[in-house]
Amino acid sequence: MQTETMRKKKSYMETNEIARSPTLQTVLMVERFIEKNSGEYKKTELFKNLPKKVMWQTFQVIMEYLESINKIAYDNEGYTVYIWSPELGQKYKQRTDLAWKKKAK
Repeated sequence: MQTETMRKKKSYMETNEIARSPTLQTVLMVERFIEKNSGEYKKTELFKNLPKKVMWQTFQVIMEYLESINKIAYDNEGYTVYIWSPELGQKYKQRTDLAWKKKAK
């Protein structure tokens, strides 16, 4: 019965008043760094080794976002892994049985 009483986990931005909204440039910088260094760093190490410094709160928002859109995941030891596959995305995009269909009015 725990599924009925479980509440949706609030995002970092919802629970932290000083969380910043990152710019697209910052999100892309973090994403590219993770892609190039997939599986090499844990979250805190990743933050410390970014090419440009960002605030921890902003970094937390970016990491939460990338995880929510299935671009990153964490392995059993806590290392950040880039899991997005553009090739797989293109493969599914070309499937006609998955095409968007207009609703009849």
